[in-house]
Formats: sequence, C-alpha cells, structure tokens
Amino acid sequence: MDGSGGDSGSLATPVQKKAHEAWRVYQYYLDKTTPHSTYRWIGTLVVFLIYCLRVFSIQGFYIISYGLGIYLLNLLIGFLSPLVDPELEVSDGATLPTRGSDEFKPFIRRLPEFKFWYSMTKAFCIAFLMTFFSVFDVPVFWPILLCYWIVLFVLTMRRQIAHMIKHKYIPFSIGKQKYSGRRSSASSGGGSRAD
Repeated sequence: MDGSGGDSGSLATPVQKKAHEAWRVYQYYLDKTTPHSTYRWIGTLVVFLIYCLRVFSIQGFYIISYGLGIYLLNLLIGFLSPLVDPELEVSDGATLPTRGSDEFKPFIRRLPEFKFWYSMTKAFCIAFLMTFFSVFDVPVFWPILLCYWIVLFVLTMRRQIAHMIKHKYIPFSIGKQKYSGRRSSASSGGGSRAD
C-alpha cells in the first residue's frame, strides 16, 4: 500500500516542480491583466502587426495566415453569439427577450471577452512561431485564399447579423444605459431650506 494516497505530490521531479512554479507565475500575471482590457488589446494589436510584418517581409506562409483567419472568424462568431441560442434551446435560465414586454436579461456571450482575447493572442503567437519552420510554407496563390476568406467572412457575418436582428440582441454595451447610482435628494427636493 506504499506509494498510494496523499504522497503523490512528493514524487514530483524537480523539473516538474519548476514547470509548475513557472505556470503559477504565468497565471498570476495573466490574472493581473484581466481588468486592463485596453492595454491587452493594444498588446494583441502589436503582436498582430509583428506577425503581418513577418509574413510580408518573407513573402510566404500564406496558408498559415489563411488558417489563422479561419480560426479568428470562428472566435468572432463565438464572441458575437449568445450563450443560449433561442433557435436551438429553450431553457429556464438567462435567455434573450423576444418581445418588448419581456423582462430584461443581460447578454451572456458564448465566448467571454477575456477568453476571446487570450485565444486570439495565443493564435497570433503560435502562427508567428510557425513562420520560422519552412515545412509550413506551402506554396499557394494567396489572392485566391484572400478572396475565399473574404467571401466566407461576408456570408458568415451576414448570417450572424440576421440572427441578431431576428432575436433582437446587441452583443456590445456601447450606447446602452448604465446605472449611475442614486441621485442626491437635494437636487430633486422642493427647494432650499434657507427660505
């Protein structure tokens, strides 16, 4: 019966312990970036520009860029879609209101903003690393891939926008009314007390 039970943590090698400690430090700093969405997206934009500069300068790896574009389109669909699709499921939880008299229910994304950002940034980094290996540089005629991706993007977004119009939801909080707290009672009172 030796070796079973709670002693499995002490059997870890020093390499596993260092890897776990490095993962904890990485997760700590990743968690600290959560409230700073503007800076996160600026960092992703910088990574995107570095990737574009790399692909443009070596004039290759277009198939990697096409695969990256398809993956990003898939992430975007998840980001714009509600957690519960009204056409597919009827649930007792949070659903989208279908009539003006329905109770307001907040829009819950299928893919939250942080996971969307994190997956997008990881995808750009992985694609950037793939450009250093010539095995991924498949010769293709890139204008056809670009045209096909644009057609795919337009058709997918048209379907997604039609879904948004049909079920009357907006996946962004731009322009929505926000709660600003209680107003002071002096401004809504009946006048000054000095009279």
